[in-house]
Amino acid sequence: MRIGEPAGGTKVWRKAVRWSCLALLPGEFMLVLCLAGGVDIPSAVRSALELSVLAVMIAAGALLFLDHRRHRRAGLDRRAALGAAFADTVAAPVRRLMAHEVFLSTSFLRWVTRRGPHGVRDGDLPVPYAPGQTAVMLGFFFVCVVETVALAFLIPWPLVHAVTLVLDIWGCWFVVALHASCVVRPHVIGADGSLRLRYGALLDIRIPAGRIASVRQERRFPENGPGAVGENGVCELAVAGQTTVTVELTEHVRYIRALGKPAEARTFRFYAEDAGAAVAALRRGPRATSAPASSD
Repeated sequence: MRIGEPAGGTKVWRKAVRWSCLALLPGEFMLVLCLAGGVDIPSAVRSALELSVLAVMIAAGALLFLDHRRHRRAGLDRRAALGAAFADTVAAPVRRLMAHEVFLSTSFLRWVTRRGPHGVRDGDLPVPYAPGQTAVMLGFFFVCVVETVALAFLIPWPLVHAVTLVLDIWGCWFVVALHASCVVRPHVIGADGSLRLRYGALLDIRIPAGRIASVRQERRFPENGPGAVGENGVCELAVAGQTTVTVELTEHVRYIRALGKPAEARTFRFYAEDAGAAVAALRRGPRATSAPASSD
């Protein structure tokens, strides 16, 4: 066995930790909701759950330490070894969900503080798409607020009331944060002619300038979700159910979808608020910059 490979016992340990976390998180969540709702929980049940969570945390910490030491012996520096150990311990979908929540929060803060768009450097052209979904997002937010208030008055059971209240408040937050991330993370046409397609904090696709074969303004109404590849091999990033720009490539571009599933496409359709300007900028190609790129 090579140094960089985990032992068989470590693999079993890792699976046990992951399944234990999966089993304990709902119980811990229900305990918090019960306490918040004033439900009386027997002390024996609380102690057993808290001890189980503590044992899993200790096991996960020990596993993280062993993985970190293994990666250090394989030649990685401290920071790279810590990242690799975290990736070994935490499943990829969970890491993606955690990253999405962090990006949503930072995007919301960027939006309320009125900072500039994320990832747009000197010479780049931001291509907004969020205005096309503002009305839809406002509708979703209004429905979430009405549902939250209505269920708060209609549900008489404390535990069910607490669960639905938490979920409804999170739903309101998600709608606002997702729209904020779409505002501060527009599509970007780089100064070198490259194209960066995004949908808020959920999707980020980078297309080099050399792979762009043709660009045209074209309005379509696809049914697939953002980042999904249809039967014709086309990736569509619709906003409010429509796309306005079609980009065909010389070869496929690989990317990662929202929950970590890899995908590839040779044609991309996306929505741009000013489709004509986006098409003209992509056809124009690389542009000279008068100042060095900013570090955003």
